[in-house]
Amino acid sequence: MKLYRKEKMLAITESAKKKILELSGAEGQQGVGVRVAIAGGDPASFRYELAFMAEENKEANDTVIDAGDFRVYVDAKSVLKLQGATVDFIEGVYESGFKIDNPNAGWKDPVAAAVQQVIDTRINPGVAAHGGYVLLLDVKDGIAYITFRGGCHGCGMADMTLKQGVAVTIQEAVPEIRQVLDTTDHAGGTNPYYQASKGGASPMI
Repeated sequence: MKLYRKEKMLAITESAKKKILELSGAEGQQGVGVRVAIAGGDPASFRYELAFMAEENKEANDTVIDAGDFRVYVDAKSVLKLQGATVDFIEGVYESGFKIDNPNAGWKDPVAAAVQQVIDTRINPGVAAHGGYVLLLDVKDGIAYITFRGGCHGCGMADMTLKQGVAVTIQEAVPEIRQVLDTTDHAGGTNPYYQASKGGASPMI
């Protein structure tokens, strides 16, 4: 476990710090830390997850950032992509919430960028009608790893939607992709139906 001053890796603005302390007090989470992780990405930006976390739940390879009144935990997979980033909290008429300014690019791999483009423009607009969305986790060796979020998590129609829609659409648009794997734990969703295969990934095609 590495401990950094915030200036050396991930900065927390005073506005964000104040809001985190306010929320931790309101939710009875005093004394806990904050987990910051990259949940996915697209060609222009990353998608982030922020959550309160007790110190005893930290991972051995976490990077721990001293934010003064609390600690921030960053997992090993996210640490390089969050180098030099700033967590802020903005509150305005049209926009309110946590915002992360990150100087690091999203998908540098052109194949991953192409898959993300297909998801954003051709897949998610339709999936959104069912209250969900598809998140691209990684592209490696011709395999696109995705997960379903929102209303699609645990949906009994997800397997059919994937095999007949998502995978076909991605592979037709991006011929470099030979397989699409659904890594979603559908058994843990609202309407669980799916038992993950050995290895935790469900081949769509």
